[in-house]
Amino acid sequence: MPLIMYGTAWKEDRTQALALEAIAVGFRAFDTANQRKHYVEEGVGAAVRAAIASGIVKREDLFLQTKFTYQRGQDHRLPYNPDCDLTTQVRQSIASSLEHLGVTRIDSYILHGPSQRSGLSQADGETWRAMEDAADEGLVGLLGISNVAVDQLKALLCGARIRPTFVQNRCLVRASWDHEMHTLCQKENIIYQAFSLLSGNRQALLKPCVTQIAHHYNKTVPQVVYRFAFELGMLPLTGTTDVAHMRDSLDIFDFTLTHDEIETLLALRDPG
Repeated sequence: MPLIMYGTAWKEDRTQALALEAIAVGFRAFDTANQRKHYVEEGVGAAVRAAIASGIVKREDLFLQTKFTYQRGQDHRLPYNPDCDLTTQVRQSIASSLEHLGVTRIDSYILHGPSQRSGLSQADGETWRAMEDAADEGLVGLLGISNVAVDQLKALLCGARIRPTFVQNRCLVRASWDHEMHTLCQKENIIYQAFSLLSGNRQALLKPCVTQIAHHYNKTVPQVVYRFAFELGMLPLTGTTDVAHMRDSLDIFDFTLTHDEIETLLALRDPG
């Protein structure tokens, strides 16, 4: 199971080069989606093929995660026929992802958010069953869901034949670091993947109490935040486009935050 993951959203024609840089500096887990509106899944696949061909990594060294996205989250570049039923759409999207990534199996497959804001719909049930079937067939490994609310995760846990291994959510100070969801994940032995740890918390992370912790350990604020997430049992995502920051993101395992420092970070409030 990865300890930190490189996110590939919003990188467009830089996706392949940045994913290859991430592999070169030591990242082994990658998050993408078959959603051309925000991701270039093919670019991740091209980087993976290049890294394997050059001998930097083997396929089994890498953890590749992608997503099924409903039509409402897509633009006109759909990876499936929207006139088909959802079961067929999931199968078409998975087939497309396997081709894009150049692999025969996806390590983690995520439902890229429920179909509605509250509760789960019949569509969500059909989609999850199609994902379960793909797992049964060995096309995908672990399953998960992103951009999900507590009531929705509870409903999924009640109805799923294969329980989610992952929840991937924005982890924001203004929502107490998504405390309610993270607590539920801990209770249910689900791994919480945290994104927007930096971009969603910029003002709060400027506070002196945060910079003081960073100075104490001779680390950057992002390193402290990723370490904080790690110590809470989260799997942090970083989407940095800076190679030095990529290296920094991996250099978080040589220090440990104290209980008081963790409490200080938990108690942060968003000035906005």
